[in-house]
Amino acid sequence: MYLLGYDIGSSSVKVCLIEASSGRVVASDFSPKKEMKITAINPGWAEQNPADWWTNLKLAHQSVMSHAGIDAEDIKGIGITWQMHGLILVDKDQNILRPSIIWCDSRAVPYGEKAFKEIGEEKCLSQLLNSPGNFTASKLAWVKENEPEIFDKIDKIMLPGDYIAMKLSGEIGITVEGLSEGIFWDFKNNCISEDIINYYGIPKNFFPEIVPTFGIQSTVSASAAEELGLKEGTPISYRAGDQPNNALSLNVFNPGEIASTAGTSGVVYGVLDQLDYDKLSRVNTFAHVNHTEEQMRLGVLLCINGTGILNSWLKHNFATSLSSYGDMNELASLSPIGSKGLSIIPFGNGAERVLENRDTRCSIHGINFNIHSKGDVLRAAQEAIVFSYEYGMNIMRDMGMDINVIRAGNANMFLSSIFRQSLASVSNAVIELYDTDGAVGAARAAGMGIGFYEDSKEAFSSLEKIAVIEPESEKREQYLEAYERWQEHLREII
Repeated sequence: MYLLGYDIGSSSVKVCLIEASSGRVVASDFSPKKEMKITAINPGWAEQNPADWWTNLKLAHQSVMSHAGIDAEDIKGIGITWQMHGLILVDKDQNILRPSIIWCDSRAVPYGEKAFKEIGEEKCLSQLLNSPGNFTASKLAWVKENEPEIFDKIDKIMLPGDYIAMKLSGEIGITVEGLSEGIFWDFKNNCISEDIINYYGIPKNFFPEIVPTFGIQSTVSASAAEELGLKEGTPISYRAGDQPNNALSLNVFNPGEIASTAGTSGVVYGVLDQLDYDKLSRVNTFAHVNHTEEQMRLGVLLCINGTGILNSWLKHNFATSLSSYGDMNELASLSPIGSKGLSIIPFGNGAERVLENRDTRCSIHGINFNIHSKGDVLRAAQEAIVFSYEYGMNIMRDMGMDINVIRAGNANMFLSSIFRQSLASVSNAVIELYDTDGAVGAARAAGMGIGFYEDSKEAFSSLEKIAVIEPESEKREQYLEAYERWQEHLREII
């Protein structure tokens, strides 16, 4: 018996097949091999064509099935995870009406700020747990005002994972977790927020049927089965946004547990069991995967847009003579802690929530042409990402969260010894690295959704811890000195 996981990222789509009883990864692959295109026709915009996600899912899926060599009838559940906050619009025939406005697009910031003031800050925070900000609801408001001819054709609105589920099943649904990440969910009244939809003028029939995060949400249609080589009727039994799903992948379900990622964007995610929020909405609170009306489980999300994308930008535009990220890390390791006084503000990927939706752009401070080299710039970039994490984690600590252990997958920036050692030492937290990723987590969760696993403990019993990184206490003062210098430059900007 096998389980499939689909991870719809902004860089690529990953597919993973696991053997259910052992949790063993049978095959996995991703597509495209180069990063997927993000279109930005205006500053601060970021769009992708949802059809490209489906195309790349099919390519990665076909590769996985070819390598696995199994019978499609033995696949008993499918889990889906996706890049959060994207907006997909379809008409009554399920045709895409416009490209998806994705997570790092900042055009909707003024709409969210205006709604925050006019609905009422206290009401938004106490019921939505967030400012409407730059989230999906505000992106829809932008479409209504700027593209009324498209708005008039909308039959249903979706998040990226809902679109993939629609392509698989022909049915459209949405979860409470998805509604909450779009800032459509009223936690106080446990329903779609009347305040948001009335303020923005969003018809209630735009929303699909609400389906459970775990459970039989829909099944694979005959047409999708033929297209993918799956069995018709295979259950789609789990879906969640990438950060709640990443926490799930690391077995983070309970209050006080912390997960992190460091891909294109960077995230620290902690679980709460009571309604709480940051009054400035610099970190955000959403429904966690195991949140129910009876058992409150909320995820506090610190998101930094300008993280791995900075490293990627340097690779493609600055360190072109180096063939890999490993080569970049090796060169950066020759620079000392603090990068010889060089500091980088890494926020070059749109408005940053942690900075109250300011768009500061990326900047470099303190370059001395006589002492700094390429390696110093590369190290300063990784330290800058770490410092942005610590800046945000201090907000989470002010909310009462203890950050003593951070769980992460052994991927992306966490592959860099500089990054993970700097993060452990600046935050004074132990970092645990696990052999997992979002697609693997989604596959395990699909097993929970069909009832194969009794609970999360059984589903993640085979999760393998591969490394533990302790803070370098004897060098912590050097890290903190560099962090304070970084903060001084940030204060000058904001």
